[in-house]
Amino acid sequence: MATQWTPASWRELTAKQMPDYADPAALGAVLDKLHSFPPLVFAGEVNEMCRRLAQVAEGQAFLLQGGDCAESFAEFHPDNIRDTFRVLMQMAVVLTFGGSVPVIKVGRMAGQFAKPRSSPTEEIDGQELPIYRGDIVNGIDFDEVSRRPDPSRLLTAYSQAAATLNLLRAFAQGGYADLHKVHRWNLSFIEGTEAAARYRELCDRITEALDFMGACGIDGDSVPEMRQTDFYTSHEALLLHYEQAMTRQDTITRIGGWYDTAAHMVWVGDRTRQPDGAHVEYCRGINNPLGLKAGPSLDPDELLTLIDTLNPDNEPGRLTLICRMGADQVLEKLPPLIRAVQREGHKVIWSCDPMHGNTIKSSTGYKTRPFDRILAEVRGFFAVHQGEGSHPGGIHVEMTGRDVTECLGGAQLIDEGQLASRYHTHCDPRLNASQSLELAFLIAEMLKKQRQAVPTPATVEAIR
Repeated sequence: MATQWTPASWRELTAKQMPDYADPAALGAVLDKLHSFPPLVFAGEVNEMCRRLAQVAEGQAFLLQGGDCAESFAEFHPDNIRDTFRVLMQMAVVLTFGGSVPVIKVGRMAGQFAKPRSSPTEEIDGQELPIYRGDIVNGIDFDEVSRRPDPSRLLTAYSQAAATLNLLRAFAQGGYADLHKVHRWNLSFIEGTEAAARYRELCDRITEALDFMGACGIDGDSVPEMRQTDFYTSHEALLLHYEQAMTRQDTITRIGGWYDTAAHMVWVGDRTRQPDGAHVEYCRGINNPLGLKAGPSLDPDELLTLIDTLNPDNEPGRLTLICRMGADQVLEKLPPLIRAVQREGHKVIWSCDPMHGNTIKSSTGYKTRPFDRILAEVRGFFAVHQGEGSHPGGIHVEMTGRDVTECLGGAQLIDEGQLASRYHTHCDPRLNASQSLELAFLIAEMLKKQRQAVPTPATVEAIR
């Protein structure tokens, strides 16, 4: 680990999951242009997000983080952005009203273009080509031209991220997120499901509460939070060339320091969390709130080393541990991590990623995720925290507002034969709106029970 941090100090260390660009001069020219572009987010927004995440770390709020597994240039469309934003708002309403807890809303949007891969190449019919690493790096078509890493894609990613952020800000602050309109948020293809019926019932209760508050003189004019919301963006800090080009020094706020202006929050992936690696080195020097993916191979001592590196001042809200254990390992692998963190007095946010540890290959050849396994990991995550006396602070999901059939099960009873009908993801399978709402209702119920429960180590053994 370099002792003197700069936005470029990561280049002195081993950087995994990075593409090989054939023309360094062309890459350099693109990075110079990116560095001259305006920031996508601002230091003041990032600082406010840190303040709100500190509430999550103290057990006073809940983190909802969701969006695409990997944003696609081809699927860039205002309707897709709107639909994903809407489902996240619906999930937030369920969690806030049903779980009686403030919700910090964060999208895997406006920058989630790169994906880590298990192999640098893939072979089809005897031809071996570089693996698809996300649209910011190369194309998904299996041919030499598409799979060649192209630095000009960085500029397209910036352009689409800027337009996405502009629309998200308009939705969040321009009236679309008004609580009085929750009935009008389109449920379209999930009509007739249990999740839709429960959501309608919840909306009726919210409307009654708003009518009562209005009669008391409390409305959107006196309480702006009733008609607008804060919405933040995040992505994995994987392609460090892009992150460095978007790093700026704050000269406006009193805090100062360096910020990755490509997103409000970035995270280090499970494949790039080496304590002496380039990705940890880059992230330790920026003021953005950070996420750290924690898979089943992470041992407590390594986790403590990473926490000391990424959050040396033990600042609440600075670091979110995004646990992705799998339904079959969460009860065994998560408790030792929590105990180690509690023993050392670290202030972190514990968030559950129930997606990545529950990926399987269907008999029809599609990569998918059984919804019952996703729910099982979430239940296990909450049970472990109840048993350890810690706070389950968030959920991190790959989801979309589109009518997809990528994850098995749920109220729509998606089976293996239906996967092919609307399987649109470029990488990993995502929850659709119905499955996302089902998950939100489950979490809301567990949050409510958590407030009433007395922590006991027997809870984990009981759920085993």
